[in-house]
Amino acid sequence: MSDEDFEAKRHDQLTSAPNATEEDAAPRIDVSETADGHKRIDVRDDAVVRPGGDPEIIDPEAAAEAAAD
Repeated sequence: MSDEDFEAKRHDQLTSAPNATEEDAAPRIDVSETADGHKRIDVRDDAVVRPGGDPEIIDPEAAAEAAAD
């Protein structure tokens, strides 16, 4: 499967649910290859959904302090 086919199928799957938006299909990771051939996966800074859960649930005090800044 080509990268283009993969992206099209990913987009269709992520936007086909009820109430889905284009933002749901936005990229969340960047994959790169280092000089020695290893793959590197980074969560994008602009990713709406990030690993680790909701900060307000995990640490409500820190989330409140961050919101106050």
